[in-house]
Amino acid sequence: MIIENLQKTDIVRVSNFYSKHLKRIVTIDVFLPPAYYQSDDKYPVLYFNDGQDMPVVGMEEILNQLYNQAQLPPIVVVAIHTSHDRLQEYGTANTPDYKNRGSKAANYTDFVMHELLPYIHQTYRVYKDAQRNAFAGFSLGGLSAFDLVWQHPYAFSKVGVFSGSFWWRKKAYEDGYDDENDRIMHVTIRRSSLKKGLKFWLQVGTHDETDDRNNNGVIDAIDDTLDVIYELKRKGYKDDDIKYLCIEGGEHNHHTWRKCLDDFLLWAFATQ
Repeated sequence: MIIENLQKTDIVRVSNFYSKHLKRIVTIDVFLPPAYYQSDDKYPVLYFNDGQDMPVVGMEEILNQLYNQAQLPPIVVVAIHTSHDRLQEYGTANTPDYKNRGSKAANYTDFVMHELLPYIHQTYRVYKDAQRNAFAGFSLGGLSAFDLVWQHPYAFSKVGVFSGSFWWRKKAYEDGYDDENDRIMHVTIRRSSLKKGLKFWLQVGTHDETDDRNNNGVIDAIDDTLDVIYELKRKGYKDDDIKYLCIEGGEHNHHTWRKCLDDFLLWAFATQ
């Protein structure tokens, strides 16, 4: 089947964005929807960690396919490139892990909230309200996205976590670690109040890893994600607020994440 007048996204690269909070230049790719320049419309926004990986996961191709199949309304995607300091800039802003990884996560959060968002709001025709804004990421970038959305429900309403690093913990196994008290995001949810209006898309693969610390026959990546869902439901979120996608044979890599990117995009924006 030949589709005439194919619609295509336009990608704008911002390569000279200096962040005072990160003390470095941040590269950003902005995916503009078809006919952006021929319209006066405003658009929802998806912010995405590890923006340098968008070609590998096929963001442009998948957006174009969904647009041309009339499945996805036009959106703006802001893909934020990471740096060599990824293990320090991503994580949970209030608490580094037991190896002090994530020590700059608070700086990254400040960059997003106080530098990036104002820039995007001033430069592009986008909605500012939380209901039309989402954040997503892969692995540790997924944990970072979850933390950002959880801490800023006035700015974002949806989060997409691909193989999230929910193992992020305050203690090493050999130092008396226990699931209940040492997984940072689980404890953060438990100690927080309900953030009304948030929705969660959480993906994991059955081959994400092989570790099974409690020897229950379920890999840690699945256990950690299911336990996040447990904490969310205990906090008051309903089944309609959470989508859990477990991919049989799915691995901790871009090939698996590419296969489910369209699922996330449709979940986050097709119903708006």
